[in-house]
Amino acid sequence: MSDKSTRARRAALVVVTATAALALTACGGDSGHSAHSTNSPSATAGPSTGPHNAQDVSFAQGMIPHHRQAVEMAALASDRAASAEVKDLAARIEKAQDPEIATMTGWLRSWGAKVPAAGSSASMPGMDHSGPSDHSDHSGMPEMSGMMSTKDMAALKAASGKEFDAMFLAMMVEHHKGAVEMAGTEKAKGRSAPATSLADDIITAQNAEITEMNKLLGKG
Repeated sequence: MSDKSTRARRAALVVVTATAALALTACGGDSGHSAHSTNSPSATAGPSTGPHNAQDVSFAQGMIPHHRQAVEMAALASDRAASAEVKDLAARIEKAQDPEIATMTGWLRSWGAKVPAAGSSASMPGMDHSGPSDHSDHSGMPEMSGMMSTKDMAALKAASGKEFDAMFLAMMVEHHKGAVEMAGTEKAKGRSAPATSLADDIITAQNAEITEMNKLLGKG
């Protein structure tokens, strides 16, 4: 990603964070629950030994650290968020994505492919945040669209109250859009039935959560 694009993305996050607290103060009522469920067949499936291709491997290798970062972000909400709606959403994100990480790890092991190392949830220096999911970074792992930088994560960890709520929602919307993009590539190019089914679940669930988060940000 160019320095200009990075600056533009950060500026957009700052603007959303600065203005969204007012919308969060005004919003209320039932925010609804997303369609993301840990009870879906794809989230509970065992290792996939059926036909697969390089795209399936790339999808799992990219989505595992992508999910890890979402879980890391969501875990911060329990003692930093002011909004009950934000806390509820974050808890649902954790509950849904942890089992999916385990499922995709099982696939990679059954395929004899490299499993991303634990602790690789944060984006790496030089990563193209908006790059397509089927490219690779210097570590040999696929690039992950929508990932937050180390600075983004540090800012989120330093925030609290309404500032945290606004920053979390703005960042998670972008993060979810990246996951939807990656899942769309898997649906179009993947061969593994369990992997493409999970991709479909991710698209449905995370698009629903994007709608929910935009509503909390006053954009719905």
